Amino acid sequence: MASLGLRPTRAHSPPPPHFLLLLLLLCAGFAAGQDQCDWHGRARPGAAALPVIRVDPSGRSGNFTRVQAAIDWVPSQNQRWVCIYVMEGTYREKVVIPFEKPFIILKGRGKRKTEIVWDDHETVLQSPTFASLADNIVVKSMSFRNSYNNPSNDNPRTPAVAAMVAGDKSYFHRVGFWGLQDTLWDVHGRHYFKSCTIQGAVDFIFGEGQSIYEGCSISVLGNALAPGLPGFITAQGRNNQHDMNGFVFKNCNVFGYGSAYLGRPWREYARVLFYYSNFTDVVNPQGWDAWLATGHEEQLTFAEYGCYGPGAAVNGRVSWLRNLDVLSVERLTSLSFVDSQGWIASAPF
Repeated sequence: MASLGLRPTRAHSPPPPHFLLLLLLLCAGFAAGQDQCDWHGRARPGAAALPVIRVDPSGRSGNFTRVQAAIDWVPSQNQRWVCIYVMEGTYREKVVIPFEKPFIILKGRGKRKTEIVWDDHETVLQSPTFASLADNIVVKSMSFRNSYNNPSNDNPRTPAVAAMVAGDKSYFHRVGFWGLQDTLWDVHGRHYFKSCTIQGAVDFIFGEGQSIYEGCSISVLGNALAPGLPGFITAQGRNNQHDMNGFVFKNCNVFGYGSAYLGRPWREYARVLFYYSNFTDVVNPQGWDAWLATGHEEQLTFAEYGCYGPGAAVNGRVSWLRNLDVLSVERLTSLSFVDSQGWIASAPF
């Protein structure tokens, strides 16, 4: 893991001659196939039609064959929601949404049907298969995989990020994140993950994000580690007691193979709450590890509330497990923790 510096920028070449034509098509809404980007299968009443760009790996029915090519066509400083509909297939490419391209919706055909795969692993910052740097981004029904260690193979275990989310107001629905170490880099900003699957073994949800994970499947690949070596689900990076960030897991399912701690602190004021979540026996009985905060455990906010299942017994937990009061739990688990301004409710889907 590494700290994120300045947001990456990328030089832009002059637009191709047919760029204005595409913009005209975007403004027209690509009326044919509009229903392919309805958020819940139907348009919200009163919502404007969304411009739709299609990506088809076969080249038969889409506007592009690569996801990055479709993103590149979205105008910089875009202020109107644009939907990129990614058809079924495995896309072997790295994908970046640069910070100057907000208001993009990426929608696939399903987390097991539309998958973006790459295998970089040199550094945490360089390795993500998918990097979302812009604000106001929505991703639905697709997966991102770093294939260097996932599926399990003989490659040396090393940090290899599947997805990096650094923009504010980012919403992921039914999205899969597949890796082993440092799978999902929840860098910073307000994020909402709903009905997603995150798989890994070591620090596989990490960062400084202010995020709710609701109804998500947390899949532990402890069998990919050395025998008897436990893994770590979270490594949260809250820097001081006044920071608003933290990870909240609400009504999630924690399962898999081997053994894993619920978390360890990446920064000295790390904050993680598991709320009414199902713990199988993959959860290590101690629950949490102090790691970089050893000797300063009182600064950590690692908490469990209303969890159940074979791995939920708290009598074997670390002595410094935080017992949050009801008001604190309600504040952290309310959608307003990530959406006090109503950005989720106002999105056009």
